Amino acid sequence: KDYELRQYETAKWVSTVIRGETQKEAMRQGFWKLFHYIQGKNEKEMKIDMTVPVTCLVKSGCTDFKISFFVPFEHQDYPPQPTDSDVFIEERKATALFVRSFGGFASPEKYAEEADTLARTLRNRGQPFHEDFFYTAGYDSPFKLFNRHNEVWYFKK
Repeated sequence: KDYELRQYETAKWVSTVIRGETQKEAMRQGFWKLFHYIQGKNEKEMKIDMTVPVTCLVKSGCTDFKISFFVPFEHQDYPPQPTDSDVFIEERKATALFVRSFGGFASPEKYAEEADTLARTLRNRGQPFHEDFFYTAGYDSPFKLFNRHNEVWYFKK
């Protein structure tokens, strides 16, 4: 299958927005800001387990990138508040997503290519979706060399 349709429940994510950088640099900076949050840079000075996926919101024609970590289930009700003013907790509402999965090391160019392929497929099949933005989702540590899992997400209309 070229894609799947997934239903996600309402959930909290810890996020940061990096402005005016390349997507690759925004991902690097955003990852470290969020990593410091889960390492204890929060009001409770609490270490939180790393979760996947790490997502990046990509808007067409925009150089702001929102990088996010999923808040683990045990902290969903009361996530510790970030102490870095650039980091925030957001609640994403329940939604349906069109998802395309692919392997290998994903560059911003590869994510864009996969998003284009997914968008084309959805248009050809008459599936309405929000075309002005997509999310990238990475599931693996940079140290994992084989059987890597990446995704691009479009929100269903």
